[in-house]
Amino acid sequence: MFLITIIVLFSIALIFNHISSNRRRQLLTNLCGPNSAPRIADNKINPKNYLKICKELHSKYGKFICYQIIRRLIIVTSDLELSEQVLSSNQHISKHRNYGILGLWFGTGLLISDGKKWFSRRKIITPAFHFKILEEFVDVFDQQSNILLERLTEKADGKTEFDVYPFLCLAALDIIAETAMGTKINAQTNSGSEYVSAVREVTELMCCRFMKIKYQNEFLFTLLCPLLKFRQMKLIKILHAFTIGIIEERRRTLEANFTKQIHNVNIKSTEEELLGKKKRNALLDILLQSTIDGKTLTNEDIREEVDTFMFAGHDTTTSAVGFALHLIARHSHVQQKMLDEAVQVLGNNSNEPITRRHLNDLKYTEHVIKETLRMYPSAPMIGREIKEDFKYTHSERGDGVIPAGTEIFIALFGIMRDPENFKNPREFIPERHENSSVNSAFSMVPFSAGPRNCIGQKFAMLEMKMILAKIVRSFELLPLGQVVEPELNIVMRSSTGFQIGLKKRT
Repeated sequence: MFLITIIVLFSIALIFNHISSNRRRQLLTNLCGPNSAPRIADNKINPKNYLKICKELHSKYGKFICYQIIRRLIIVTSDLELSEQVLSSNQHISKHRNYGILGLWFGTGLLISDGKKWFSRRKIITPAFHFKILEEFVDVFDQQSNILLERLTEKADGKTEFDVYPFLCLAALDIIAETAMGTKINAQTNSGSEYVSAVREVTELMCCRFMKIKYQNEFLFTLLCPLLKFRQMKLIKILHAFTIGIIEERRRTLEANFTKQIHNVNIKSTEEELLGKKKRNALLDILLQSTIDGKTLTNEDIREEVDTFMFAGHDTTTSAVGFALHLIARHSHVQQKMLDEAVQVLGNNSNEPITRRHLNDLKYTEHVIKETLRMYPSAPMIGREIKEDFKYTHSERGDGVIPAGTEIFIALFGIMRDPENFKNPREFIPERHENSSVNSAFSMVPFSAGPRNCIGQKFAMLEMKMILAKIVRSFELLPLGQVVEPELNIVMRSSTGFQIGLKKRT
C-alpha cells in the first residue's frame, strides 16, 4: 500500500511538472521559437569557452536562446529591446540565484538583496557616493596610485613583458579598504597579509563555483568537494573576523567621541590621529550612523555592506584597468592622446596633488575607459529571476509574457558588440564616445541600468581615471606579451592575464 501511494504521488508530480513546463514553453514560443532550445552540457562549459559558446549559439539561434535544465527555464538574450524593459523595471529586480554563492561571503547586502531590504539599504548607502564625499576619496586614489607607480617601476625595463593584474589588484584593494572601511590594509606593501590572501583565494574559488551548475548547490558542493568546502569556510571566517573587528573598533571610537562631545571635549586631534591626516567619511561611518525604521544597523548588517563593497569595489576595477592598459599599449595613437591630455591637465610634476576637478577634465581618458568597458565589460552578463509573470512588448515579436520562475541572463557583452548598436564593434575607437549617438541609452550599460544600476560607478570612474592617467604619464606602454583572452567569471578576466611592457618616460 505504501509503495502504491509513493508511485501515485510520484506520477502526479511528473504530470504536474509536465503541465507546468509545457505552459511555460508555450508562453515563450512567441519570444524564442521552437528552434531556440540548444542542448547545454554543463561539463563542457568553463570560464574560458563560455563566451565563445554564447557567440556560436547566437550565430545559430539569434538573440534569444531558451533552454531547460530539469525545471529550470533559462533565457539568454542580447536583444536590446527586451533587455531595456527588464533592466528598467522597478518590479523585476530579483538577482539570479547564482549570486547566492557570493552571499556566503557578504550575506544579503545591496548586491543580492531585493524588496524592502534592498530599497532601504540603497537609500542609506547612496549618500556615501555624494560628490563631496567622492572628493575626499580622490586623495586616497592619489596616494595609493603613487605606491602603484613605485611598484611598477621595478618592471619598467622596456623589454620584458609581465602580467599587470596582480599589481592592479593590490592597489584596488588598498583603495577600497581605505574608502569603505576607513582603514589601511597595506596590500601593496604587505601582500602576504592574511586578509589580502583570503580575499584573493575566496574570489577565485567562488568564480569557479559560479560557472558549474553542480557546484552552485551548497549541498552538492559539500558532497563533491569536501576539502574545498572546508577551505571556503575557513577563508570566509577570516574575512568576516577582519571586517567585524574594524566595525567594532570604529563603533567604539564614535561612541567615545560622542561622550567627549557631551562633556565639551575637543575631539579634532583624536579623530585626525585615528583616521590620518584628513578625516574622511568612509562608507563604514555612514552605515554606523544610519537607521532603518528608527533602529541602528547591527554589526552583521554593516558587515554585509562593507564586504559587498570590498568585493565589488576591487575586482571590477582591476579587470577594467587591466583591459584598458592592454588596449592602450597596442594602440599608440590612443596612448599619445592620453599622454597629451594628462600632461595638459595634470602637469609634469608628479608630486603635485590631483583633485576631482583635474579628473573631471580628463575627457579623452574617460572615453578610453568607456570604450574598454564596451568591449570588455567587467560584468558581461546580468542575471535576474522573474518572480511574477512579466509582460513585454517587442516591435518584431509582438506582445507576450515571460512566466514566473524564468531565469533571464542579459548578455551585455553581446549588446555592446552588436553592429546594430555600434559601428565596427570589434575595433577599439574611444572617439566614438565623444559625440555618442545610439539608438538607446541601454545599448551602453557597462554599469547596468535602471533601479539596480551600479551605485559606485562615479567612484569607479574617478579611480580608473586616476590610475590610467598617472600610469600613462609616467610610463610608455609597450605591446609585449600575449593578447588577452577574455573569460567569464563573476567578473570578466583574461585567461592569459594582462600582459604589457613598460618603459619609464624621461
